[in-house]
Formats: sequence, structure tokens, C-alpha cells
Amino acid sequence: PNPFNSSALFRYRLAAPARVDLRVFDLLGREVLLLEEGWRGAGVHTVRFPAAGLASGSYAVRLRADGLILTRRILLLR
Repeated sequence: PNPFNSSALFRYRLAAPARVDLRVFDLLGREVLLLEEGWRGAGVHTVRFPAAGLASGSYAVRLRADGLILTRRILLLR
């Protein structure tokens, strides 16, 4: 859900095995958390984003895989 409170689940689907890089950034572009990095097989993958210790506000989640970059904004409310 967006907004979320203490944690969120991110799901993504890969059509073929690919190197994945999933990171969270604050609105100033600073990396806040590395969620996942490395080779993943084809299929659906789920990653938990533990937001403990982060301030309320907007964050950007960036997924890089197979030469593509997908960025989504999420809102953390305490």
C-alpha cells in the first residue's frame, strides 16, 4: 500500500534471469537502503522494505534490471 507505515513489500517480475539492483533514495537523491542486489532468476520476486528508523516522508524506489530502470515514489507515514 502507498502510503505505508512500518514496512512494505515490493514485487517485481523478470521475464528472464537478470542482474537486479533495488535501492531506496530520499528526495535529495541520497541512498537510504539497498534492498536487493545480484542475479535473480525469471519469475516473480518479493522484497520487504523495513522502514524502521526512517523519517516520515517521500522516498524513491529504483529497480534496475536487464538494462531497464524503473522508479516509483512511495510515502512513509508514521
